[in-house]
Amino acid sequence: MSAMQRKWYQKILEKDIEAVNGVLSNNREGKTRLLNIVMQLRKCCNHPYLFDGAEPGPPYTTDEHIVENAGKMILLDKLLRRMKAQGSRVLLFSQMSRVLDILEDYCIFREYGNMYVCGTDYCRIDGSTQHEDRIEAIDEYNRPGSDKFIFLLTTRAGGLGINLVTADIVILYDSDWNPQVDLQAMDRAHRIGQKKQVWVFRFITENAIEEKVLERAAQKLRLDQLVIQQGRISQQQKAASKDELLNMIRHGAKTMFESAESTVADDDIDKIITQGEQKTHELNKKYENIGLDDLQRFTVEGLGNAYEWQGEDYSKRKEAVGMTWIQPAKRERKANYAIDDYYREALRVGPKQDRSKQPRMPKQPTVADFQFFPPRYTELMEKENYWQMKQRGIKIPLRPAEEGGADEETREKERAEEQAKIDEAEPLTEEEQAEKETLQEQGFDDWNRRDFNAFVKACERYGRNQLEMIAEEMDNKTLEQVQRYANTFWQRYKEIADYEKIINNIEKGESRLRKQMEIQQHLTFKVKEHKLPLEQLRIAYGPSRGKQWTEEEDRFLLVQLEKIGYGSEDAYEHIRRAIRKSDRFRFDWFFKSRSTLEIQRRCNTLIQLIEKEFKGDD
Repeated sequence: MSAMQRKWYQKILEKDIEAVNGVLSNNREGKTRLLNIVMQLRKCCNHPYLFDGAEPGPPYTTDEHIVENAGKMILLDKLLRRMKAQGSRVLLFSQMSRVLDILEDYCIFREYGNMYVCGTDYCRIDGSTQHEDRIEAIDEYNRPGSDKFIFLLTTRAGGLGINLVTADIVILYDSDWNPQVDLQAMDRAHRIGQKKQVWVFRFITENAIEEKVLERAAQKLRLDQLVIQQGRISQQQKAASKDELLNMIRHGAKTMFESAESTVADDDIDKIITQGEQKTHELNKKYENIGLDDLQRFTVEGLGNAYEWQGEDYSKRKEAVGMTWIQPAKRERKANYAIDDYYREALRVGPKQDRSKQPRMPKQPTVADFQFFPPRYTELMEKENYWQMKQRGIKIPLRPAEEGGADEETREKERAEEQAKIDEAEPLTEEEQAEKETLQEQGFDDWNRRDFNAFVKACERYGRNQLEMIAEEMDNKTLEQVQRYANTFWQRYKEIADYEKIINNIEKGESRLRKQMEIQQHLTFKVKEHKLPLEQLRIAYGPSRGKQWTEEEDRFLLVQLEKIGYGSEDAYEHIRRAIRKSDRFRFDWFFKSRSTLEIQRRCNTLIQLIEKEFKGDD
């Protein structure tokens, strides 16, 4: 772990130290508290930036700190450099989509790709990835001669027909409680057609809760093997008990409070891999000879009682539990007051001195960047604000010191500069006041954050030029108001914070619209070239045609989809209703009983066949 990770790991344990020390009631709430601690500790092992306030900033930058502040990232950086140099291709799995966000920032920082679903040298799939983007990313990665180096995936998004045999390296950034999920992730590369030796690397944080999660997964895997071998399918795996969760949390907790220094070793990558192979061998050897009866009595700490910890049976000394508690780290307090003055003031006899409170800072009018006020208006507002502060006698205090921040001399200089602006402030002249009122009308003060977000979402959905549809999407804005705002927005959008992300989302939505229009054109051409498409339309299935759906059913789906419109809202629900109303299929129970989701999947498959047919004609 890095120093930052150890700091946050310690904070998580201290936040609910009673639960860590076993002071819990025998109800479901106690187990819920432990499960919450387990999840937070696992997040800390992955990367401290998963917690709000951990990442240094503002300003937030993508720099070396994203690697240096997480032990796994340091190892990943070394490993990927090696794999890139030897020409390997990598599948990188994590359970958490937010971890993929951090890994995506890392890929951009190391110039492995651009910030898009399918970037320059990497692709990404998670639970929110749409079907079209998923297919596009997989095809692009598997394309002969593809320059994609990394494929980022969530562990549980790997079971939807993903075949990535062109990769030869699998990295499990974190482990799942269920070993079958990790095995399924490994199988993305172990498919028919794989011609290379596949290497799997699993990242585990030493002396932390992840070691116990891996042990429990190994226990489950061994139990599965024994149950299948002996045919005892009635045996059911139970979720981790409260005692097992407590032992997992306690593992390595004491060392976290003893030192806050980083434990990341600057070893050679070959040495780290050798150590990992040795520990994997030890773990496999530990479970290969354990029988079913032993596993049923098994706890995470070993083959003993759940109350045994560090060689001592705690069930016999519950009355002395306080003596074995993990002590939180001691806080160093600095005296920031004079003790003599404090007691002199506390023992003073007589009326208290009249200490007038410092006047409040004047409330500044809210001016958001998306309201596009002229720059001159902001200058006049700032001048007026400094004058109001001068009238109220505002004194700027010294900014408190921060860890790794500016020294006292620099902070004093900043304070003096800000105070000088107040002391030298002058009121607005009559001309400036009139100018301010005129400029205020040029902005969009009647547009709030909700209106702005609705405008951006409508641009993503309909395209930037469909102003009438955008205006219909917005309840409280007329077409004229939307037109005026859109003209200003596309001239000055670079003044908005994170404008690149906003524009990327709009362009991505427009690209999806163009794709939908292209598919609709192909679909219309395919249907309209026949007088009786329900009987005459032919579909080029190829060698992999399924047996469940008949060609007559597929023709009906395509005709209905062309009629309703590809990409239309509730299109597949309308198709489902049309199937049930059609006399053509009144005895076809399979077709009539299909759900909306199944119809959507079949339509997507048929669309892919039509697209391949048109690409072949080109």
